[in-house]
Amino acid sequence: MYKSHTIFNGKKGLAGLPATYAAEDEAMTLEVELEDAVAEMTLVLSYTIFKDYAAVARHATFKNKGDSRVNLTRALSCCLDLPDQNYEWMQFSGGWARERIPDVKKLSTGTVAIESRRGASSANQNPFIIIKRPNTDEFSGEAIGLSFVYSGNFIALAEGNNYDRLRLLMGIHPDRFEWPLDRGQTFETPEVVIAMSSSGLNSLSQTYHKLYNNNLVRGKWKNRLRPILNNNWEATFMDFTEESILKIARKAKEAGVELFVLDDGWFGERNDDTAGLGDWVENPAKLPEGIAGLARKIKALGLDFGFWIEPEMVNPNSNLYRRHPDWVLAVPGRKSSLGRHQLVLDFSRQEVVDAIFDMLYKVIKDAPVSYIKWDMNRVLTEVYSLGSSADYQGTVYHRHIMGVYSLYEKLIKAFPDILFESCSSGGNRFDAGMLYYSPQIWCSDDTDAIERLAIQEGTALLYPLSTMGAHISDCPNHAIGRTTPFETRGHVALAGTFGYELDVTKIPEEDRVLIANQCSMYHRYNDLVRSGDYYRMASYQSNGYYDAYSYDAYGYDANAYGY
Repeated sequence: MYKSHTIFNGKKGLAGLPATYAAEDEAMTLEVELEDAVAEMTLVLSYTIFKDYAAVARHATFKNKGDSRVNLTRALSCCLDLPDQNYEWMQFSGGWARERIPDVKKLSTGTVAIESRRGASSANQNPFIIIKRPNTDEFSGEAIGLSFVYSGNFIALAEGNNYDRLRLLMGIHPDRFEWPLDRGQTFETPEVVIAMSSSGLNSLSQTYHKLYNNNLVRGKWKNRLRPILNNNWEATFMDFTEESILKIARKAKEAGVELFVLDDGWFGERNDDTAGLGDWVENPAKLPEGIAGLARKIKALGLDFGFWIEPEMVNPNSNLYRRHPDWVLAVPGRKSSLGRHQLVLDFSRQEVVDAIFDMLYKVIKDAPVSYIKWDMNRVLTEVYSLGSSADYQGTVYHRHIMGVYSLYEKLIKAFPDILFESCSSGGNRFDAGMLYYSPQIWCSDDTDAIERLAIQEGTALLYPLSTMGAHISDCPNHAIGRTTPFETRGHVALAGTFGYELDVTKIPEEDRVLIANQCSMYHRYNDLVRSGDYYRMASYQSNGYYDAYSYDAYGYDANAYGY
């Protein structure tokens, strides 16, 4: 039952959750308070409209006002009713190395749904859907998008009833979700951002791009040119020494690279993926002077320095696990499943989050580090917290991702100048929630230029191009074995944040000399790529022959870009 409502300028934040933000002159918020007198509960529905964008941010807050405990078993963030079913549903499906490929189907009576119950938003279904009229194309027609600003389990569904009405729902997946509320306690859902266009899919994408670039991404790197990086993973994997790394870095600097990134293998007894994960202490056999020493030497070459972490996981063969075997998600008395020889740390426990932060803080605090690649390489299984009682196990999925967010927040607060890039076996957790903490995300482990055309096109239907990690890798491509000209690889990678995943000391000289030109193109055009209006002109995944897209400088100072 309706109880009251409040309207105010601006937008409130969500406690412990990512969300869009807005100053008082950028948005207005309506809060509608509903009351269930029998259950002694209130529900506040929050709607924020933005001055400059055709978008609404929506979430809900539940509060127990009675003396008895209430167990929430379903707490969605958005319900949108539409007057007819004459729409097509577009979802963004895939898997590892084939993320976010559009899949369109006609809606009618019945239910269409996508979901993730993997503990992460997943590469299988992205937490974003579009419904559009059948005649809608890139440049004309009605389209509505729903984007979930959350990185854990989710569900999105369309329900068509027998009266030709359509209902859209989106929120935390109710499966294995149960949240107890005692008197006075509240539960706040993550938000859904709804955007609408009457002039086609390009316009819808542009709304999300501007809103997320300006009112979701935060910090020093918001709307800034990102450094051109060279990552050593495909060059050395875990078999490296300080000198071999410096050799690659020297040649990368000569070619025009600005940031060198040390990937997996620098810590603990980490010589392969069976050991060491969780022991965030430098391996002196590889780095005699630690991360700080290597970083200073990289800086002396004229390069910035960054490194790789995977803080949410642990190998059973690690000192951390031997000291704290109860710190992983595991069902008592049952065998735990390994993924990539890893178990999942229980980030629903604050002591676990704090311990990982303390280890990483010691590594970073005295080192000139400007970039961190945060990886996450397996889904959650056996989701049971050994630190919680049985009646709180329904909270673990959500509290776990809240723990991930809290570690990000602690690191960002301690090191506000570091550029974080999220990664999850490529694009397994590419969602709007992560953009609140890391302004760019590794788009896919598939770096084949031709396949990347489809992956980046699907991604850019929602996510700004500045958020897409896009690098040139070696050929034949390690994922599919195709050989593509170095120039072509460069053109595709220049559509996102730009870099190299190869050993610049070993590539052909005719390819190496192209790097300087590619770096020059990045500096000349990336302001426009980040800030201009992005248009899909032709789709390789549709026609199978060519791909075309453009960036419109309308509304921006083109002279500043040198055009």
